[in-house]
Amino acid sequence: MENMIVVAGVIGFWIFITSVVVVGVWDGGRKRESKHETLRRMVESGKSIDQELVDKLLGSSKRQDVDLRVSGTIMLSIAPGLALFAWILSNIEEDAFWPIFGAGCLVACIGVGLLMAAAYVKRASQADSGVLGQKR
Repeated sequence: MENMIVVAGVIGFWIFITSVVVVGVWDGGRKRESKHETLRRMVESGKSIDQELVDKLLGSSKRQDVDLRVSGTIMLSIAPGLALFAWILSNIEEDAFWPIFGAGCLVACIGVGLLMAAAYVKRASQADSGVLGQKR
């Protein structure tokens, strides 16, 4: 009976994760479709459309380096929390320390990688716009 509860919990968890991913993808597609529909209606109505409006509507002026830096900072903030959680949980179950601590180290490495990617993207975008060496 106890195994059935655990199995039901695991299945419920994965159903929840799957539904969140599917809804997120569906919502993103609907938003993108809505933006394209707005742009199409503007073209059909004969309104003049400048590049700034298209960039604003489609979101092509988004700065990826800022997004990567924020994600890296969040990951680096989570890593010590996992390490602390591993230490606290090891007082209850000794074997739990190293797997959770390892997950914390993995999250920290991902955070460092995201920060490195942010620096690379920023440098590449500055080189593309010809302002390398200048402060943005």
